[in-house]
Amino acid sequence: MEGLLATYGWAALLASAAIMGVAGFTKGAVGFALPMIAISGIGSILPAPLAIAAIILPSLITNIWQAMRQGLAEALDSLRRFWLLNAVLLVMIALCAQLVKILPERALFLILGAGVTLFSAIQLSGWRPRDPGPDRRVATGVGLLAGFFGGLSGVWGPPIVLYLLARKVAKIEMVRVQGIAYLIGSIMLALAHTNSRLLDAQTSQFSAALILPAMLGMWIGLRVQDALPQERFRRLTMAVLVLAGLNLLRRGLSG
Repeated sequence: MEGLLATYGWAALLASAAIMGVAGFTKGAVGFALPMIAISGIGSILPAPLAIAAIILPSLITNIWQAMRQGLAEALDSLRRFWLLNAVLLVMIALCAQLVKILPERALFLILGAGVTLFSAIQLSGWRPRDPGPDRRVATGVGLLAGFFGGLSGVWGPPIVLYLLARKVAKIEMVRVQGIAYLIGSIMLALAHTNSRLLDAQTSQFSAALILPAMLGMWIGLRVQDALPQERFRRLTMAVLVLAGLNLLRRGLSG
């Protein structure tokens, strides 16, 4: 951490903690979006590879909380139901994570910004894809797309959210299935970036320091979820995510 402090200063690291708290709050309220908000916000003040490393451990811990909230038996049942999606997701994250050290930072911002903006705008518009049923080709395609973005940026939620909305998965199970997919992906992402050396002794300390604000934000978000109409808050969140995606595009285009 000393090296990060010397390079970026306390202000940038404290701002990163505040952004992670907001990201955790949003995840608690709607079940996803922690990586998107954290990457967009932290990536605006720190280099993209460091921002990606920063979200790994907070994502892992909050996803354990989300996946296991109804108990292990329910989590395993949801895992069996969507096993193919998760299996493809794992493989793609492992493969694409190695590209983070190869692609220019500008390209990472452009790819992520385009993806976040597109998927968020689709959800904000109210459009819902046709229910594909238990079609393995669709599940495989969603896993490939989500894993591609997840490996590059740590963000693989939007395609999975659209898929689950199309499948008309009940709210409680939908949040749980997301948590399982995000948990599995987080574990693979941590392993992949340990191998790519993006997550090293210094960046892992930074990521670990952001666990507490993420969990505090999520705890508050879970309580706010009960007080606000879910659809209204979801649409507000999507609007924020569109802005986050546009900010990433701005960062990529401006260099």
